[in-house]
Amino acid sequence: MTGAGTALAAVGAATTFLQTDGNGEGTESVTLLPEWIADVLGLGGDGGIAVGALIGAFAIASLMLIQAALAGPWLKRKIAAAFWGKLGPNRMGPGGILIIVADSIRMLSKELIVPEGADRPAWDLAPLIVAGPAMLGFAVIPFGEIGGVQIQLADPDIGLVLVFAIASVTSVGFVMGGYASSNKYSMLGSLRAVAQNVAYEIPLILAAGSVVIFAGSLQLSEIVAAQGETLVGPIPSWYALVNPFAFVLFLVANLAEVGRNPFDIPEAPTEIVAGYQTEYSSVYFVLIYLGEFLHIFLGGAIAAVVFLGGGAGPVLPGPIWILVKMWAFFVFTQWARQTFPRVRIDQLIEIGWKGLLVLAFANLILTAVLVGVLEGDVDVALAAVQVIGA
Repeated sequence: MTGAGTALAAVGAATTFLQTDGNGEGTESVTLLPEWIADVLGLGGDGGIAVGALIGAFAIASLMLIQAALAGPWLKRKIAAAFWGKLGPNRMGPGGILIIVADSIRMLSKELIVPEGADRPAWDLAPLIVAGPAMLGFAVIPFGEIGGVQIQLADPDIGLVLVFAIASVTSVGFVMGGYASSNKYSMLGSLRAVAQNVAYEIPLILAAGSVVIFAGSLQLSEIVAAQGETLVGPIPSWYALVNPFAFVLFLVANLAEVGRNPFDIPEAPTEIVAGYQTEYSSVYFVLIYLGEFLHIFLGGAIAAVVFLGGGAGPVLPGPIWILVKMWAFFVFTQWARQTFPRVRIDQLIEIGWKGLLVLAFANLILTAVLVGVLEGDVDVALAAVQVIGA
């Protein structure tokens, strides 16, 4: 992640001059959610903003947890049943939705079995490290505006790099869980997870880097604002339409990052039981399972912000639209899960390093040259390419 993140930061720095002629002008400032909450509560200063940030973080975290609860125990099964020609959950509550409560009670009431020979500090911390970064990543996601208030906890200048860096910490949890479980299947799963994340995280970031070249900024709110114009008639200038090749690369790499078919190698139930999570039960398994779906929604949020205009959309407010786009990505992952067969580990690595990586670099270089030509400054575009190559 370090090398790819550095490259992405370099792209942002190099293209700032390309898009702004070096004047450093950005989008107009808006009221962020913590500031608005502090103002409503009559709290001033940094302390008031800190209280507002805590309240806002609690609200966003609660929303994401509700989504993960809906997606995991219930909707995932309903979608799978639709593909298989079955009914899915239908006994508990309307449409079987109370299976969420039943599964929660069932899992949390199970005994927490600790494998013999487990490295307890690492084994205990791994589920938290798997689930925590996904939740933390939503802190910089712009969920759109309502009444002049940007539903976003923080808007740093390097937001895109930050969200990728936070999400990549999950790999540490995979390694800790696999190694500390004292189980060969868990260890194999953790090694597969790291190999997969390294192979596909770089193309993922490079695909997003091409958007940075267009927008001229790593700040997520500015990337969204840059997509606010129209291409032709009512067609929006979303980067998924401006550069559909980069969008497809991003979707494929994102599937690997969230571990969905054909890239569910780290778990691979027919090969290594359940991979890195084989020895986890009870609340620890719930945390890992929750982290899996939080990462899917975080991946969908990044895709929506970077390629699909963020909260842009007709009639409905911005936060509703970005949630719709996140759920669309979730449905896409479930369709892929039911449609594509799992690739072998050697095929997975080959696709990542020999396929996606080459295509992602080609896309990045062509985008830099194209933007430079359109801006009438080929020298700057070529300089950006040299920075990327360095």
